[in-house]
Amino acid sequence: MISPAPFGAVYGVDFSGARRAGRNTWIARLFFADRSRSRLALASLRSLEALAGTAERAPALAYLVELVRRSDRALWAVDFPFGLPIEVMTARARWADQFAFLAQWGDDAYAAGVECVRRARELGGPLHIRRVCDTEVRTPFDCYHYRIIYQTFFGMRDVLGPLRRDPATAVLPFHYRRLPGARRVLIESCPASVLKDLRLPHQNYKQTEGGPLSRKRLQTRHAILAGLEPLVLMTPAQRRTIMRNGGGDALDAVIAAVGAWRAWRRTDHAAVARHPRYRREGKVYV
Repeated sequence: MISPAPFGAVYGVDFSGARRAGRNTWIARLFFADRSRSRLALASLRSLEALAGTAERAPALAYLVELVRRSDRALWAVDFPFGLPIEVMTARARWADQFAFLAQWGDDAYAAGVECVRRARELGGPLHIRRVCDTEVRTPFDCYHYRIIYQTFFGMRDVLGPLRRDPATAVLPFHYRRLPGARRVLIESCPASVLKDLRLPHQNYKQTEGGPLSRKRLQTRHAILAGLEPLVLMTPAQRRTIMRNGGGDALDAVIAAVGAWRAWRRTDHAAVARHPRYRREGKVYV
């Protein structure tokens, strides 16, 4: 029987697999604003670089792992694919076997993605195969697309890799058996899919080129924040932080957390635990 942990906090992580991953990885920590747990409140919102004291990928991600390990009664929603589609793995490969595949490529995430394309080509179908969950929640890309493979590769290898061995940490949907004794739970989120589910704008709010936000992006962010207002309390200072973060990473961290809590409450966890593909390639909780 599945008995979810009684969470005291919800964390949202907008993840980057770039060389200076700490700069664009943001972490939102939220708590419950009322007894019904129907509304959250944003307690903190900071970049991983600010927390870890470095933007360099290896030490920043190691700090993130320790941050997760130190948390208690926590639900973590992280924005990177937790697995690859089973079609590009060997027959009968389990989720644990995917880490052995990633280990073959050193730090060359791009080469791992190219190998996934090669395997897909051999199957004679599309070169970019989506997981079942990607199709279900309409993620923007498949998980080995060249724009996503760095998140998938370093997120799985450097974050999930160490945490999956911790019996007090349940990485779902792979560790449902751990839930009764877990002190923390990690689930995969996708901010774009959350916005689609909430029927809020999901494009034209990021401005990676720098400079003041364009009028269109300002309007889109205001619309998103207005749509999130019934779900999460934020201070004026927190809103300013979100509006000043050009890449939209701070906003995505909040969206990931809000979406995860909504998904957690309405998911049929017993059905997810039994699903033949979810437990081998992952699920996006939206």
